[in-house]
Amino acid sequence: MREIVTIQVGGFANFIGSHFWNFQDEMLGLAADPYGDPLFKTQSLNMDVLYRTGETPQGTLTYTPRLLSIDFQGSFGSMSLQGTLYNEGSSAPSEVVTWAGNISTHESEPQKKNLFLQSLYQEEQNVPLIDGINGGTKDSQNEIQDADIVNCLDKGVQFWTDFSKVHYHPQSLYEVNGLWLDAQAFDNYGIGRDVFTENLRGEEICNRLRFFVEECDRIQGFQFIVEDSGGFSPVASDFLECIADEYTNTPVLLYAVRGPGTHMNPRSRKQTVIRDLHDAVSFSRLSSFCKMIVPVGLPFLSRSKASTFLNIEDENPYHCSAVCAAALHSTSLPFCMEPLGPTADSSDASGAVDVNGIVQMLAGQSRQNMVAILDVAMPCPSLTGRQDEQSLLGNLQPLTPEVAEDVDDLQAVESMTVHGAIWSEGHRASVSEVKKAIHGAYERAITRPMFCHLSVARCPLPIPLPFPSIFGNLVGQQGELLGSPILGSISRGSLDVHSIPMAARLRSSCAILPFLENRLGNLRKFGIERGSPGTELLRTWGFGKDEVEDIGETLSKMVKTVKPHSEISSDSD
Repeated sequence: MREIVTIQVGGFANFIGSHFWNFQDEMLGLAADPYGDPLFKTQSLNMDVLYRTGETPQGTLTYTPRLLSIDFQGSFGSMSLQGTLYNEGSSAPSEVVTWAGNISTHESEPQKKNLFLQSLYQEEQNVPLIDGINGGTKDSQNEIQDADIVNCLDKGVQFWTDFSKVHYHPQSLYEVNGLWLDAQAFDNYGIGRDVFTENLRGEEICNRLRFFVEECDRIQGFQFIVEDSGGFSPVASDFLECIADEYTNTPVLLYAVRGPGTHMNPRSRKQTVIRDLHDAVSFSRLSSFCKMIVPVGLPFLSRSKASTFLNIEDENPYHCSAVCAAALHSTSLPFCMEPLGPTADSSDASGAVDVNGIVQMLAGQSRQNMVAILDVAMPCPSLTGRQDEQSLLGNLQPLTPEVAEDVDDLQAVESMTVHGAIWSEGHRASVSEVKKAIHGAYERAITRPMFCHLSVARCPLPIPLPFPSIFGNLVGQQGELLGSPILGSISRGSLDVHSIPMAARLRSSCAILPFLENRLGNLRKFGIERGSPGTELLRTWGFGKDEVEDIGETLSKMVKTVKPHSEISSDSD
């Protein structure tokens, strides 16, 4: 058994995680449904990689994500920090009768469950729900209820728990006490510098992680998602340093994610200096404690080629996080695939690889602390599409910001996952058909990587009910791309699109150079050069001159590593 422990730190990271675990939960439900799509009943995917079995004090068996989620106090909405499974049989403490004086009670109103969360509760209690009211009967009950739920979520999601349909273990949800959502601007590295170490938080967080790691038979790695645009970056950096010390040989695949609103143009030069220095320091620190880091988050996802067939609201984290989560689901599928033996059936999935395999493949011996680019095709086109359609390779577009286009990198290495691909109308492609099509596309490509690992699964990406209505009117029910738009439909959601074919790719390429050079240049300009306007700011963040120079050296080495012909540069040693 090769388990993965997932860690989510920060608001947008947890939005992505909520969608990610909804995908996993939907796959489990479809696999158990006797009337479900047989493509989801594959034995080639082992969900135990991501999930753990357990038992409540009442003896109820549980199956919950192997997850540690960290967020602001008050950011879990109506969800109990104990989850829902482990609250059974709990009772309020008995009244204290030894005090004869007056008693004053101060309590805040609990967050109310939205219609979706109400429906989950009623479904578990086996009580019908009509328009938010228990009991009663009504024609087309399920359709009406589902439409109301989708409409409720589309109108507004405040917390990531508002659309989560997953049960969590009590050790999974960690609220940073004293750090309230929106209580102050938590938007730079300095403000979160001491959060991890204060009040024994770090010790408690590490103990929670240890709970999940110690029950693993043979952990393959950590999947770490952090919102790196603000104060949660130093929290994650300190946590990653502890992980590196305690689990030395366990690789970390780190996704540094950014949500909408974090790319807004600063209103003053001071804000520009703060943002640019934060970006440089945050990236350098995070990359120092992991084997591979993947920056994710475009300034304007709606205007990018990645959302050609989508209708995205950039200011809506519920929308943007769904696209990121779909890509992360695709890149994680190979970790759950069963390795094929000599007599194994490869008709459902092929190309299993573990976290360490991906890291070694993309980083190799020459590119340590590798920075990888994440590309996605959502949904990916059919493998035998119309002549006016781009190929699958042409539809893969970066979710990583500041990436150079049309770069010919002879040293590029890629790991691609394709699942649920459509061969032609009404026909899902077999594993062998996908492999043949991808290999043919690379042979015809003008530029090609030095090496590409391909993982293929026949199961598409399931679209759960709480998924946002972000599909355009050219996306059909099974994710097929239509020749003409569906009239009267601008955005389509889970009631219209049931599953989609997906392709995602992690690649090591010098196309990441603009991203790295921007951070190195800004650090030198604002923090290292004589008279830099950010020198005092960095000092207030706790960085002395030597530490700032070390950060610059780290970024400089990363630039030299991926820069073409950098091997001719002599070492200063």
